[in-house]
Amino acid sequence: MRYVSTRGGIEPVSFSQAVMMGLATDGGLLLPESFPQVDAATLQRWAKLSFQALAVEVMQPFVGEDISREELVALVEKSYASFSHPEVTPLVEPGNLRILELFHGPTAAFKDVALQFLGNLFELLLERSGQRLNILGATSGDTGSAAIYGVRGQERIDIFILHPKGRVSPIQERQMTTVLDANVHNIAITGTFDDGQRIVKELFNDLDFKQEYKLGAVNSINWARILAQVVYYFYAWGRVSGGDASQKVSYSVPTGNFGDIFAGYVALRMGLPVERLILATNRNDILSRFVNSGVYQTGEVHPTISPSMDIQISSNFERYLYFLMDQNPAKVRELMEQMGREGKLEVSPEKRAEVAALFHAAAVSEDETREQIRETYAETGYILDPHTAVGVHAARAFPGAICLATAHPAKFGAAVKEAIGVESEPPPSLQGLMEKETRCAVLAADAGVIRDFMKSTLAD
Repeated sequence: MRYVSTRGGIEPVSFSQAVMMGLATDGGLLLPESFPQVDAATLQRWAKLSFQALAVEVMQPFVGEDISREELVALVEKSYASFSHPEVTPLVEPGNLRILELFHGPTAAFKDVALQFLGNLFELLLERSGQRLNILGATSGDTGSAAIYGVRGQERIDIFILHPKGRVSPIQERQMTTVLDANVHNIAITGTFDDGQRIVKELFNDLDFKQEYKLGAVNSINWARILAQVVYYFYAWGRVSGGDASQKVSYSVPTGNFGDIFAGYVALRMGLPVERLILATNRNDILSRFVNSGVYQTGEVHPTISPSMDIQISSNFERYLYFLMDQNPAKVRELMEQMGREGKLEVSPEKRAEVAALFHAAAVSEDETREQIRETYAETGYILDPHTAVGVHAARAFPGAICLATAHPAKFGAAVKEAIGVESEPPPSLQGLMEKETRCAVLAADAGVIRDFMKSTLAD
């Protein structure tokens, strides 16, 4: 399996090279040249597998010869040993809902599914090469802690995580800043998450800096993140369908950066029987506006009670745009350059119809989010976190849809308590965080400032 850039400016690379490159050197995102196809017999067989066994089957064609099957089995087993539920991502059915719980990892968020795997994958590849890696990432709340927990204490890795100061939940902030391992460096930037993403992309596009300091990516610009998330779409379908390939399922995905829902699109391209992908956003609705209008245009970032979705520039959108433009990198490059100049791009009515045939999009307000938490709790006793509530509300017109639960409700205790009057009992991994010692630098949202900080830190 070889990987190409959405902008067509690099020669195809291997899986290992794609993982270590993160962002393509032409500024695009990396994708496999083709998707392996899954037939009905394979779907029936996969539906009976454990999560770990399924992960090996899904990932193996994308990994190719870079990693042996034995190594992949060991990576998967190690990555999911820290999850508190034996199914890793169990499907539960409170009332008439179908909820895919993705929060049983060490930081109680869906990012653990990918970042536990990616951290161990980095470790394997660095041991082979004898090299070091300096990870640079930005977080709207959950990626940072999941990435930190995936690589904390590793000898060959330093990790620098940017989060928007005051714009993540107190629990999310403490999950990051209470990790005091010498290789972990937290930075609170005086700006938004979009500022953090911009800084990360700017520094990755500084090719001299990227090469000299061996930058690595943990944000969902890294293809391995997407790959690991594809697995739970197949897993959830198997639990609902029993392996009947004629049964299509819809998925509702609360998303801001388009990575989680793009993993569902990849599963569809591979042959998963998908009816609709329900794209759920909060007030920061650049993605839902695109699906409903064909116009992708930035706007102001509004703080909400679902802060991990407070995003107005979705880094994975370019991957979908590549397929929407019939895998024409020149057209993608033209549109992304227009986006850079004007903060806006628009697709044709024909392409808009193509988007609408697969995606249903809804922007869910703060009041609707709170009401969904209240209603679900009153009817079933099940507590939704505010992100998952956005997805459940968006799926109201799709009975039987599988709603992705992206975080444990205890991570957003204030919002939950405001909605239902009680907080969710925190899992062991979240207990006692507010009393722990913290370490964090506060810096301007400026690429030059972050570059200088990284240089001085690594020189010590």
